Amino acid sequence: MPADGSHPLGSPGYARRHLRFGWWSLLVFLTLGFVLELLHGFKVGLYLDASNETRRLMWRLAHAHGGLLGLIHVAFGLCLRVVPELASRRLPATSACLVGASFLLPGGFFLGGVAFYGGDPGLGILAVPAGAALLATAIYGIARATAAIDRTPARQGAGGKRQRR
Repeated sequence: MPADGSHPLGSPGYARRHLRFGWWSLLVFLTLGFVLELLHGFKVGLYLDASNETRRLMWRLAHAHGGLLGLIHVAFGLCLRVVPELASRRLPATSACLVGASFLLPGGFFLGGVAFYGGDPGLGILAVPAGAALLATAIYGIARATAAIDRTPARQGAGGKRQRR
């Protein structure tokens, strides 16, 4: 981190990162949803057989969580653009936690459905609690940064008058 306390990527850099990550995530999980619909539409036993209910549940959870996390990235990126005051000194950690959660949560659900044992998800499911903890940490960091907005001094306008945001 530079001596002046600024962040290497800066708020706009993080905003771009999360917007890009969010939109690509949405594309990936939209595609996963499309594949799941194809498996359903073509009555593929690997997905639809009663013995594969665990796989179906895990893959639907991966699709849903991945899509939701993609939307969270887009919202966070837009918030950083609109309210740059959100960029606190915890921004790098918050950003890393959000990205980590976006891999671990849906990835854990997906891998839990690849191989499962007697109705129980596979070992990939062990990534889900870690992803949930990272997501909770990221959301806490964002919520804390929004609370600090009210304590930030108002900006000076063009005429020297103070403007409120």
